[in-house]
Amino acid sequence: MRINSLKVWLHRGLLAAAGAALTFGSLPSGAQGAPTPPQQAPELAVGVCGTCHGVDGNSINPMFPRLAGQKAWYIEQQLKEFRAETRGDPYAVAYMWGMANDLSNATIVALAKYFSSQTPGPGTPHPAAVIDRGRNIYEHGIPSQGVPACAACHGPEALGSSQFPRLAGQHAEYIMKQLQSFQSNMRNVAIMHGVAQTLHTSQMRAVADYLESLP
Repeated sequence: MRINSLKVWLHRGLLAAAGAALTFGSLPSGAQGAPTPPQQAPELAVGVCGTCHGVDGNSINPMFPRLAGQKAWYIEQQLKEFRAETRGDPYAVAYMWGMANDLSNATIVALAKYFSSQTPGPGTPHPAAVIDRGRNIYEHGIPSQGVPACAACHGPEALGSSQFPRLAGQHAEYIMKQLQSFQSNMRNVAIMHGVAQTLHTSQMRAVADYLESLP
């Protein structure tokens, strides 16, 4: 049953990404190969990015992260890494490298401003025991495994800061994928590799479910 659900989830994600790619390809970009101008950012946000991430940044497909309320600087940074093809997790390679290829710096800034200004949706409920375990790891870390408290960087309510992204309300499946990418160093971020390298899958799941439950 779980395998069938995963197949449906991946199929829907592929269809959404394919639709977005086709829409992106139909938008004018001036001369062929020229960067997309910033005045097209709202159209891109709603008509292209919104296909996967939701027009208000509250994606419903856990394959794609929620962007509503995310720190603008973080969205900018990730889009530039996608464009430079330096962010190496599987979905980045499969979808975002191509999607970000023709974005100008000004358009990236405009897209980041659009999504960061959107209102995040409600959290997703999870069993109380799972939430308690995840909250404990998030707030206190796991000293015996050398895992620091997530809250030390991402804030007590996981709202992020001027240096660390918002995690509150993010899809649990997406957080799991990123933690696994950090752990394997496929997504090469030294500080997060250090945090994730000793985490067990069940511990990642508890933290991910806790974060998804936050508003």
